[in-house]
Amino acid sequence: MSFGHGGPGWGPGDQQTPDWAALADQSAARSRRRKWLFLGGGAVATAAVVAVVATVIVNAGSSDDGKSADQLPSPQALPSSSARPQPSFSQVAPPPPPNPYDYVSSAKKDTAPLGADTLFPGKSLTLGSGVYAKGPTDQVTDCSSVTQGSLGSALSGNGCRQVIRATFTKDGIAVTVGVAVFDTDTAAKKAKDQASGGIASLSGAGVDTFCRGGSVCRSTTNSYGRYAYFTTGGFANGKNVTKGDGAVFSAGDDLAKFTFDQIVARGRNQASAAAARPAG
Repeated sequence: MSFGHGGPGWGPGDQQTPDWAALADQSAARSRRRKWLFLGGGAVATAAVVAVVATVIVNAGSSDDGKSADQLPSPQALPSSSARPQPSFSQVAPPPPPNPYDYVSSAKKDTAPLGADTLFPGKSLTLGSGVYAKGPTDQVTDCSSVTQGSLGSALSGNGCRQVIRATFTKDGIAVTVGVAVFDTDTAAKKAKDQASGGIASLSGAGVDTFCRGGSVCRSTTNSYGRYAYFTTGGFANGKNVTKGDGAVFSAGDDLAKFTFDQIVARGRNQASAAAARPAG
């Protein structure tokens, strides 16, 4: 009995029992055919994917118009830092600061209040050689009237406007400081160079007459800007000054330097005020 080609066979003696070995061989054969079909189909699919990828890569290397990749325009460059807005600066240089000397060298600019209280403020001065009490002060327009020797002609001959005096005392030493005021620094310098004699001592307000009647005293002469300044110093009891009297020399030098510093400060203060004023 047969079930046709490829069907299961029966064993010997035709006992109607299946031939299990033959059936097993047929099943194995069918499994092998399915496996090869699956592998073959996978290989075909893999080849198709590879072909598509290769096509994409080839197409990416060329443009539609036939240009090569290196012939295509490059991406637009990013803007450089130079394209950013830059701060602008004025090309006009600021004016230089005012020179303090200009404000004490000419009456046209030297307009701040001027007097004994502005040049010699307070009731005492603490200087390098000690503390000096301030005595009498005065301010005169007849410049030659407060001088000794030929200093008066030097002052009036160069256009002296006024003389401001103050006397300071310390330990029996008295010094009178006199400041002669001119219109220009040139006139003040000429008066200093021509000076002979000295400023007359100023007594009063508890200070006895000193450096008069032939007493030997020590004097100094100098100028700065439109100011010539002088000192006359000695002993309050009329004793003559000698080269060995260092305290008298120190007192005159300290008070002369203080006067110079006051004139310099006067110029500095006026220059600072001018610089602070708005332009226009």
